[in-house]
Amino acid sequence: MLNSKQRRFLKSKAVSINDTIFVGKDGITDNLIKQLVKELTANELIKGKVLESSLINVKDAADKLAEITNSYVVYTIGKKFVIYKQNKDNERYILP
Repeated sequence: MLNSKQRRFLKSKAVSINDTIFVGKDGITDNLIKQLVKELTANELIKGKVLESSLINVKDAADKLAEITNSYVVYTIGKKFVIYKQNKDNERYILP
């Protein structure tokens, strides 16, 4: 579980990254999960967006993706979300 200091740190780092995960009208698919796992392994911190055509809301999408990948939702705002999963082999962010 992330504490508020860690969330604040990760939120500041997420400002400079681009969206890499897009939840569309098909919702959460196997391909989306595979892409998310690949991105989390490579980058630890990812930003995603729920498209207007999607039937799922951003909070539910982020929570479901975090649960499936054993990661943490850093924050959700508008149609965007940020997810973090620590990679012990290739740690990019040292949490406070």
